Amino acid sequence: MEFRCRIFDLSDLEDVRTEKKDLSDSAKRDLVVATISIKYTQSNSVGYAKNGQMVGVGAGQQSRVDCVKLAGKKVQIWHMRHHPKVKGLKFKSGVKRQDKVNARVRYIEGDFTASEIKSFESLFEAVPEPITKEEIESFMRKLKGVSLSSDAFFPFRDSIDHASKFGVEYIAQAGGSVMDDEVVKACDEYEMAMAFTKLRLFHH
Repeated sequence: MEFRCRIFDLSDLEDVRTEKKDLSDSAKRDLVVATISIKYTQSNSVGYAKNGQMVGVGAGQQSRVDCVKLAGKKVQIWHMRHHPKVKGLKFKSGVKRQDKVNARVRYIEGDFTASEIKSFESLFEAVPEPITKEEIESFMRKLKGVSLSSDAFFPFRDSIDHASKFGVEYIAQAGGSVMDDEVVKACDEYEMAMAFTKLRLFHH
């Protein structure tokens, strides 16, 4: 296990121990982007990347699976912004750009308070029909090819189980846990490719 300062590159992704061995060029790029990003976040941390950009970061949690869930929620919001209902929201003239951004996020989340909903509805020409849990789940199933990196090993398979809900197909992690085999098995069940980097990136 390495701790020294050095540049993370494609050579760190060569130790793939899952049944799925292939890491596409885009997956390698995204894993490098995610790994470099979480190097500079508060541990514990994980990061999701797709198309060369970060789409979710979960940091500073005591439990690694909580990082996966926190960052996963951000991935969901990022992806759901492309849902037809979200793209079709009809704002009143004069609504500021940031207010539109905030409203789209709250529309996706949907957990309004009684006072908040009144303010939200006032932004639109017509009150939008809520987006349902089923619609969210259906649209999320279309998300594929997401990469996930962790600043240290996954101690249990629960992180993999949750990551599968957010389109993850590629993972990079340090390895070194007594549960590595169990985590690899979980990846195989979801047909994910996982590289062991042997590089811990704790930042406290």
